[in-house]
Amino acid sequence: MAHRLICVFGGSGFIGRHLVRRLAAAGDRVRVAVRDPEGALFLKPMGDVGQIVAVPADLGHEASVRLAVAGADAVVNLVGTLVSRGRHSFQALHVDGPRRLAAAARDAGVRGLVHVSALGAAKDSRSAYARSKAAGEDGVRASFPGAVVLRPAVVFGPEDDFFNRFAALTGISPVLPALGAARFQPVYVGDVADAAMATLAAPAHAGKTFSLGGPRLYTMREIMELVLAQTGRRRAVVSVPLGLVALESVFLQFLPGLLKLTPDQVRLLAVDNVVPPGEPGLAELGIAPTAAEAILPTYLSRFHNPFAPRVLGAAR
Repeated sequence: MAHRLICVFGGSGFIGRHLVRRLAAAGDRVRVAVRDPEGALFLKPMGDVGQIVAVPADLGHEASVRLAVAGADAVVNLVGTLVSRGRHSFQALHVDGPRRLAAAARDAGVRGLVHVSALGAAKDSRSAYARSKAAGEDGVRASFPGAVVLRPAVVFGPEDDFFNRFAALTGISPVLPALGAARFQPVYVGDVADAAMATLAAPAHAGKTFSLGGPRLYTMREIMELVLAQTGRRRAVVSVPLGLVALESVFLQFLPGLLKLTPDQVRLLAVDNVVPPGEPGLAELGIAPTAAEAILPTYLSRFHNPFAPRVLGAAR
């Protein structure tokens, strides 16, 4: 379908800005549903005049959700949080909000819905984050059975809070902590946006779930070593038992910035964040996963030690 109207909730966020750019390039009209439309104005130059419009919408306010989805051909939900607090709790953003959005999309006659969840979403998880993501998927499917669910692993890219955080730590700390022994399969934000584009373009994907991961698995120690290689800094990488981290997180959860770590995030670190064998993923959507080593030099360069040689990489 050419010239569709796609409503993207959370379109000004990390994944959203990459998806909006792709939708505009494909000729779609994009309605960006956000709490702060003025804060989304930076998206407008990604398209032609009038192609990208930001509208006020809050998943906690049903009337605004229904106004945002009215007349849309498809809806994408990217809203989420890693820290549960107040009105922006896991229950509000991951469970109640998506359920409200799916019902509104159904009632508005929207043809397609893409809901971005998270790898590791599970009803029996020890993590409240992962349990809320699973409950959100169920709520979406209850109202909109044809919804596509995307479950990305840890997402990396220029605006991420993963590699950027560790790279920033290299500039202020003599050591980098390797927390626990879990494995990670970071997925490039551009690949996640491409996956959303692929599912929007193919009605045959309706009702399916896709788990999205990158081409390589890493331990936390390997991730830290990769960051050090990219920043050209020498720092000790120290293994830290999760039991100790769990105790420290009771206090770290109240700190701002780089050192913030919640007990629930520690529970997430206790399990692998990798695509389970046999689950449909990027390959089934015709997407070749992008290696972190190819992208990291394009945005970690600002953390690079000026006296160290550069690590070369080719971005896609």
